[in-house]
Amino acid sequence: MTYAINWDLESIFPGGSSSPQLQARLDKLNTQITSFTELVETWDIHQDAPTFNELTNVIATIDEISKGFSQTGSFINAIQSADVHDKKAGTLFGSLQQLSATFQNAYNTFMEKVSNLTDDEWTTLEASPLANQQGLLFNLAEVREKGKKLLSKPEEKIINQLSIDGFNAWSSHYDTIVASIIIDYKGEKLSAGQAFNRMMGDNDASVRAELFELWEKTWAEKAPLFADTLNHLQGFRLANYELHNTTDFLETPLKYNRMQKETLDMMWQVITENKQLFIDFLTRKAQLFGKEKMEWQDQDAPIVLGDLEETRYTFDDAAEFIIENFAKFSPKMADFAQMAFEKSWIEAEDRPGKRPGGYCTGLAESQESRIFMTYGGSINEVATLAHELGHAYHSHVMWDLPGMSQDYAMNVAETASTFAELIVADATLKQAQSDLEKINLLDVKMQNAIAMFMNIHARFIFENNFHEARQSHVLSDEEITQLMLDAQKESYQDSLASYHPHFWASKLHFYIDDVPFYNFPYTFGYLFSLGIYAYAQQSEGNFEEDYIALLRDTASMTTEELAQKHLNVDLTEPDFWQNGINILKADIEEFMSLTEKYI
Repeated sequence: MTYAINWDLESIFPGGSSSPQLQARLDKLNTQITSFTELVETWDIHQDAPTFNELTNVIATIDEISKGFSQTGSFINAIQSADVHDKKAGTLFGSLQQLSATFQNAYNTFMEKVSNLTDDEWTTLEASPLANQQGLLFNLAEVREKGKKLLSKPEEKIINQLSIDGFNAWSSHYDTIVASIIIDYKGEKLSAGQAFNRMMGDNDASVRAELFELWEKTWAEKAPLFADTLNHLQGFRLANYELHNTTDFLETPLKYNRMQKETLDMMWQVITENKQLFIDFLTRKAQLFGKEKMEWQDQDAPIVLGDLEETRYTFDDAAEFIIENFAKFSPKMADFAQMAFEKSWIEAEDRPGKRPGGYCTGLAESQESRIFMTYGGSINEVATLAHELGHAYHSHVMWDLPGMSQDYAMNVAETASTFAELIVADATLKQAQSDLEKINLLDVKMQNAIAMFMNIHARFIFENNFHEARQSHVLSDEEITQLMLDAQKESYQDSLASYHPHFWASKLHFYIDDVPFYNFPYTFGYLFSLGIYAYAQQSEGNFEEDYIALLRDTASMTTEELAQKHLNVDLTEPDFWQNGINILKADIEEFMSLTEKYI
C-alpha cells in the first residue's frame, strides 16, 4: 500500500497559518476564556457543597478550553515545524501565549478556591459522583496542593503577564536562532535537522567527522546568543521558584512527573553501577571502526561489516513492518497505526526548511494526533516512526477520559513510545539473515540504551549543575560549555576520544519552557517500558487490555503507585531497575561474542 509522506493539516484548519477557521477558533477561545474568568470569579465553592454541581460545570469548561488550546497550539506548532520560515505562525503563537496567560490567571483562581475547601468539605467531595470519575479525585488533590502555594492574585497575574515577554519569549527566541542555522557542507546547504541526520548516521566515517567539525563550529559561533537565551530562560524559572518558596529546583520537575526523589536517585544509582557494561560496548564498536575509543559522532553510526548491505526501508515498507509487528502484541495498536498512516497523520519528507527532531502532538478536539519527523530510510528512522506512533496510541486510548485525567507527565509519556520502539527493534533482530546483519541490528537497538544511560545522564548532570550555578550568577558561554564537557566526561566516565562541548546549544530540550528538566523522564520511560515489554512476553493472552489499563491510569496516580498496581514493583528499590538493565546485558553479551572475530 502507498501512504502519503506529508501530513494532512488541511482537515484541521484549512489554509495553513492564514486559515480563517484557525482565527475563528482563536477568537472563540478568547471568548471562552472571558466567560470562564467570570464564571470562576463568581463561583462560591463553599456554597457548592455538598452536590458540587457548579464545580462540575467549572471542570467541564476547563476541559473545553484546554481542548481549544490543544487544537490550535498543536496546529500552529505543526506549521512552524514544517516551515521554520513561516513568520505568520510565529505571530499566531505569540497570540496563543497571550491567551494562555489570561487563562492561567483564571485557572489560578480555580486552584485557589479548591485549596480553600475545608477538610470536611473535601471529605464530602471525595464521596461525590464527580470525584469518582476515573482519576479525577487524584487530579483535584493535585489542584488543591498547587493552590496552597499560590501567591496573591495580583502577584500571580503579574508573573503570568511577564512570562509572555520573558520566560516564554526566551524559549521562542531559541527557535528563531535555530531557524538561521545553515551548514554548508561541500556546497550543499543543510538545515540543522538534515546536517544532524547525516552527521550521526552516514556510513562514511570521514563524512561524519567533517560534519561534526562543522556542526560544533556552527553552534559555537552563535554560543553567546544561546548563552543569553539559556541564562534568562532558567533565570526566570528560578526566580519564579523562589517567589513560590521553592528552594529545590528539582522539586517542580519531580512533582510534574509525579515521582519521588528516591525513585530518581535509585534509577541513576543502578545505571551508574552498570556503566562499565555500556562503556565496553562503545569501546568494542569503536574498535570495529578501527579506533581505540569511541568518537562522539560515531555513537549512532551504523556498523556495516564485510559485504553487508544495510537494510533500507521505504516509508511504505516501514509502515507495513510497524503495523505487522504491532499486531503481534496488540491488534488494537496495529489497527490504530494503520489508521494513522491511511489518514496522513505523519510528516516525514526529507527537505530543507524543516525543524530538526521528531515529536507527536495531540489534537484534543478532533481526537487525533500528528507526527513530525524527517524520514531517510534507515532502521533508526523506522524505530523513530514507531516511537512517535506509540505516543499517539497512548493519547488514543485516553480520549474518553476527563481532560484532567488525560494529562499524563513526560516520564510515563515515554513508556508507550519506547515500548513501540522495542517491538520494532526485536522484530528486526528476529528477521536477521546472518551474523553480520545481527551485529548491525544489535547495535541499532543498543543506541537507544546508550542514549538513555550515557547521553541523557550527561544532560541531567549538566542541567543540575547549571541550575546550581545560575542561582548565584549569569554564566558565560565558555562556562556553560565547560559544564557540558564536564558532564559528558562524568557520564561517559572518560571513555570517549571526543566530546560535544556545544551540545547545550544544539539541544532544543534545554530551552523548553513548559517542562523543566526535559531529560530524566526519557530514561525512566525507557526502563519502565522494558519492564512492561518483559511482562508482555510472559503474558498469556491478557496483555492488550492490561496494557491499555496501564496507559489509561498514567495521569491518575503517582508513578510509584502506577508501577505497584500494574507491575507489582517498588521503584525506590534497585531490583526493578537492575532487571531492566539485565535484559540489555544479554544483548550486549551477544554483540560482544559475535564481534570478537572482527577485532
